Amino acid sequence: MTGVTSPGGAWAFDAIGTRWRIDTAAPLDDAVRGAVASVIDRFDREWSRFRGDSTVAALAQGGDVEAPADADAMLGAYVALDAATGGAVNPLVGESLARRGYDAAYSFADLGAMPAPAGWRSVLRWGDGRLCLDAPATIDVGALGKGRLVDLVLAVVAPYAGGTAVVDAGGDLAVHGGAQRIALEHPYDTSRAIGVWTVTDAALCASATNRRAWGDGLHHVLDARTGAPVRQYAATWAVAPDAMTADAVATALFFDGGPQLAAEWGADWVRMRTDGSVEWSPRCEAELFL
Repeated sequence: MTGVTSPGGAWAFDAIGTRWRIDTAAPLDDAVRGAVASVIDRFDREWSRFRGDSTVAALAQGGDVEAPADADAMLGAYVALDAATGGAVNPLVGESLARRGYDAAYSFADLGAMPAPAGWRSVLRWGDGRLCLDAPATIDVGALGKGRLVDLVLAVVAPYAGGTAVVDAGGDLAVHGGAQRIALEHPYDTSRAIGVWTVTDAALCASATNRRAWGDGLHHVLDARTGAPVRQYAATWAVAPDAMTADAVATALFFDGGPQLAAEWGADWVRMRTDGSVEWSPRCEAELFL
């Protein structure tokens, strides 16, 4: 994890395959930065399917391991995501993504669609401090994992921020102690925005099919039921009290059950269809340029 510091408490660095920026009213000292690095490294060693020494990699052929601290929170949220989307969001989608080319080597070589295991809850078990996989499969927590990590980093940073703190991990961000005006990037023209959203003591997470895209129409948002990329929506944005919730809702919004889950979880949202039309939640406070 390497980074640069700008005047006024801005710290930028690269980690888990994305660009991070942490803005605080007061500069963070080396001890706090070291704590941030430790949190990110631990999360990556536990949940990354892109490194051979991770917990996910150790479990890929099946087995029983000590559960990471985030297992209950994240996998419990996947249960709700699965139910809301009719099985379209599934934490065992890792091999489906790898076959489409989004693998540990970033080969981007498409080997064809493969559905994720439909009965994942009978194969993947957690509780009493253990994480068990009863058949070979690859966990991928991309539907909400980055949001969870943003929350963990903010928890480290906030007590030392001296006021407002903003943790931004490649567009998934959380704001503490103030407000931040955030542009909603147009998925078909990254020099433009479809609107702006003022986020106060909350998190905003975004997902778009133009990010992590390759080949002929391939991208990282798959329907786990088929192993095929989603085609109906191009981009989603969600605001919620914490980043894991916002990240999970942003993923669910690519499917029909997303708005209902957002309502149940108290999240507001915007989403753009692939034809350019835009939808939003009833209480959404984003300023949209329509």
